[in-house]
Amino acid sequence: MIRARLESVAGQAELPGDAMSAPALRLAIVDDHQMVLSGLQAWVGQADGRIEVVIAVASWADLLDHPAFPVDVVLLDLDLGDGVPTPLKISTLRHAGIATVVISTLADPAHIRICLAAGAAGYLPKTEPPDEILRAVTAAATGEGYMTPSLAALLVADREDDAENAPALSPQELRALILYASGLPMKSVALRLGVSIHTAKGYVDRVREKYTQVGREARTKVDLHRRAAEDGLFTSE
Repeated sequence: MIRARLESVAGQAELPGDAMSAPALRLAIVDDHQMVLSGLQAWVGQADGRIEVVIAVASWADLLDHPAFPVDVVLLDLDLGDGVPTPLKISTLRHAGIATVVISTLADPAHIRICLAAGAAGYLPKTEPPDEILRAVTAAATGEGYMTPSLAALLVADREDDAENAPALSPQELRALILYASGLPMKSVALRLGVSIHTAKGYVDRVREKYTQVGREARTKVDLHRRAAEDGLFTSE
C-alpha cells in the first residue's frame, strides 16, 4: 500500500495544487537527544516533500501514545535508555506492520546484526551523510531493506572471534528468543510472531538445542535470558 502511495505521488508530478504536495509516507522519529530530534525533524521535512514527519518524540512510550501513531516508518534511536530491548521494539513495530530504520552512534557489527535479525529494514550510523536517511526511509516504506556500502563492507569484513560460541539462530528463532527471554509467555510470543503456540515453542526449543550444541546450556527461561544478555541482545549503547 505504501509503495502504491509513493508511485501515486511520483505520477502526480504534472498535477497542480494540493495533489502534488500530498506526502507519500508518514514518518516518526524517536531520539532522546533533543538537538538531534529537532534537527532531523526540520531537515527531513524540507529535504523530501514525499515524507511527512508526523511524530517527533524522545521516548518509546511517547511514540506508542501519540495520536498520529501508527505510521509507515519509524526512525528509531538504538538506545533510548528506557530498559526496553531495541529488538523487542523492532519486533513490536514489525507486528503492527510498521517498518523500522535504526540510527545509532555505534557502527558495531553485533548491534547491526541483532537489529536486522529482529526485522529492522535498515541501520544507519549517525556519522553517515544525512541523504542516507532519505534513501533508507524510502526503501523501508516500500518493504525493502537498505544498507550503506560502508556498513555492508563492515559486515562482510567482520569475523567475530567468538563465533563458535554463538549459536547460529534463524531470524524467527532470534525473535522468539528475544520475546520469550524478555518475559512474555509463550502465547504472547506466538501472537507477536503470527504463528501457533506449538510453532513458537518449537523455535524456543531449537534455540535451547543450539545453545547446548555450543556448550552453553539454557534449560530454563532464566538461562535463556542470561544467554541473550551475554550475546548482547539486551545490551544498550
